[in-house]
Amino acid sequence: MTLEAGDGARGELLVAARGIGKAIAGRPVLIDASLAVHGGEVVTLIGPNGAGKTTLLRVLMGLARADRGTVERRPGLVIGYLPQHIHIDPALPLTVARFLALSCPDGDRIAEALAEVGAAETRDKPVQALSGGEFQRVMLARAILRRPDLLVLDEPLRGVDVSGQADLYGLIGRLRRTYGAGVLMVSHDLHLVMAETDQVVCLNHHVCCAGHPEAVSRDPAYIALFGAAVARSVAVYAHAHDHVHDEAGHVVPLAPEAGAGGAEATPEKGAAAGTRRHG
Repeated sequence: MTLEAGDGARGELLVAARGIGKAIAGRPVLIDASLAVHGGEVVTLIGPNGAGKTTLLRVLMGLARADRGTVERRPGLVIGYLPQHIHIDPALPLTVARFLALSCPDGDRIAEALAEVGAAETRDKPVQALSGGEFQRVMLARAILRRPDLLVLDEPLRGVDVSGQADLYGLIGRLRRTYGAGVLMVSHDLHLVMAETDQVVCLNHHVCCAGHPEAVSRDPAYIALFGAAVARSVAVYAHAHDHVHDEAGHVVPLAPEAGAGGAEATPEKGAAAGTRRHG
């Protein structure tokens, strides 16, 4: 299973936030935060609870206004959104088909989207009767109804059991290829995220570090935020390797003794240590 993280090639810029600042109830939530997503790439936003990840997503999509900074979106950009939380009244008699019809009245497109996410059999089920994995597939169907250029997924594995997580990540990869879409994803599942994304942005109100997963996993700011044990456990290429990747994902050959000798590659031996920012 893989999201087929590319070779560093990017499509056109879909959305970019620069120098975003935002306070809620007088408390700074975002401080000089910047992030960009290009066509065909997966960008994953990680960070502790309360770090401002969902707020940054909402600013990028135009659902919230920043106090400072700028947001650029490609003209005509179509966004498909899977929110972290959605409340559905448990007493409301609502089938999956009727739920999706609230976003798109085209019954044929609803059936097509459900088939694309492997949830065709849920069409006539009550939404409240779905399992966690089924519900997230239905929410993905909702996100792709308009054939988006950009998929914004806020914790897409929420409520999904361990056995279904890899399948769901594989599905996200297939959807990216089908639509040629960029993917901006928030996740706490660091073990999957660090291996299955093109760019990682580590946020704790400000951008602590950003770049290719390998570089970020070795960045001192990342290690300080998540701890050395977590950083070691999610290092993408902790085994003997004859190359590393710079922050753009390009291959950087190691000196022969670094790759052949079994020692772990370090930033000093060829990998850029991400883009480090401290606010």
